[in-house]
Amino acid sequence: MVIIRFPHKKAKKRALGFLPGRVSFKSWASGEMMVPEHVLPLLAIEGIPFKFDGRATYQHLTPLRCPRHSVV
Repeated sequence: MVIIRFPHKKAKKRALGFLPGRVSFKSWASGEMMVPEHVLPLLAIEGIPFKFDGRATYQHLTPLRCPRHSVV
């Protein structure tokens, strides 16, 4: 998994329209998106501009919250 960013909202919106159903990905409000590495050529072929930020870190891969057990 790698982290990419888009130069503007229009590019991110195009990516969000293109990726669902094709690959698993995660998008953050910060503008970052985590995608499998093999998606990068597909985005380029579609003409969707992006910037490669690097490989996903452990913090990107782990959930931000752990569900708490409910008290019964």
